[in-house]
Amino acid sequence: MKASKGFSLLEMLVAFSLLAITLPVLLKIFSSGVNTAFIAEEYTAAVQIATSRMAVSGVEEAWLVGESTGIENEKYHWRTTIRLINHPIHTADDTRLEFLQVDVTVSWDDATKQARSFELNTLVAKHKE
Repeated sequence: MKASKGFSLLEMLVAFSLLAITLPVLLKIFSSGVNTAFIAEEYTAAVQIATSRMAVSGVEEAWLVGESTGIENEKYHWRTTIRLINHPIHTADDTRLEFLQVDVTVSWDDATKQARSFELNTLVAKHKE
């Protein structure tokens, strides 16, 4: 008797069943990886904006106590807050220093309209006049 070549109906059903089970799982893994990369790109942009705003404070703009706001790329809202820390220090050479707390917050809505934000903080010593 001659052996048949090819797959039987049962083998084809098993193969399609395995494909039907594994394909959605693989697509979900790929989809979540793309979504994670997109979120990481948004956070990278927010970090760059916050770092840029922190660098502008005290260099291009004077250290003024208060709050300033703005928007970048029609998506990222930033807020810079500068507060005086009321603990002046006298150094050995009688220089008076005061400290300012600088907070930069960048917020945005992602593609799913979920609110996200990033905050950068620092403490700055300044000569008291």
